[in-house]
This record gives sequence, C-alpha cells and structure tokens, in this order.
Amino acid sequence: MNETLLTPSLLALLGFGAWTLALQTGIAFHRAALVLSGQRRANSFTPWGNDVSPFSARLCRAHANCVENLPVVAALVVSAAVAGVSAITDPLALWLLAARVCQSAVHLMSTSTRAVTLRFAFMAAQMGVLGFWVVELLLLLRK
Repeated sequence: MNETLLTPSLLALLGFGAWTLALQTGIAFHRAALVLSGQRRANSFTPWGNDVSPFSARLCRAHANCVENLPVVAALVVSAAVAGVSAITDPLALWLLAARVCQSAVHLMSTSTRAVTLRFAFMAAQMGVLGFWVVELLLLLRK
C-alpha cells in the first residue's frame, strides 16, 4: 500500500499529542531530579509548579494549556476524518500545530509584556483556525 493514512490533520493531531507529552515529560524529569537529589519529597509538589520556580510554573501552565485544547482539536480533526472531509482541516492543521508549539515556547521563555502579547497572538491564531473549522464542518451538516 503506497497511500498513507496519515493526513496533515492527523499528523498535526499526533504532533499536538506528542508536544503535550513532551511538556509533561519535562515536568516529570524536572521533579524527579529534585526528588532524586534530595531537594524535595515526592509528595511535596503542587499541581501548578509555582512552588518550585517561575519556570516550573510556566511549564505546568503550558502543559495545562495543551491538555485543555487537545480535546477540541481532536474532536474537530477526528470528526472531519470520520466524515471523509479532511480537506477542510488539512490546509491549516500543521499551522495550528506550529502556533501551539510557538505559544508554549514563548510561554516557557518569558512573561514580559511583549512575550505575553506574542503568546496571545499564537493563541488567537489557533482559535481562528478552530473556529473556521467549526463553521465549515457545521455548514456541511446543512447540505
């Protein structure tokens, strides 16, 4: 079989999941290092990460942002795939993933006013793509 089943939309969904896992792994490794070095007890961490460092708090929040948005992305991409209309999501899917990774990366780097504004722009881009997909998919239901 020469034809791949991994459309750009499904590739972006896979990438979104992988990015979420990468952030979660970063949290786990950071905390494990603190525990193994004897600096912290394993049951002493808050879910928000702000008890460790400002970076840890940003890492936990970037991960939470992904967890909050992954179901929405998955619902739309899978809906389009199952309906056989991935042509709706394919053109912007990898751009959506890029905006998500950039939003997280900026979040990890800084909380300056400029960084927060840039992070918002990346979030707005994602919301725009997702909103467009919802409208296009709903319009198909009317036909």
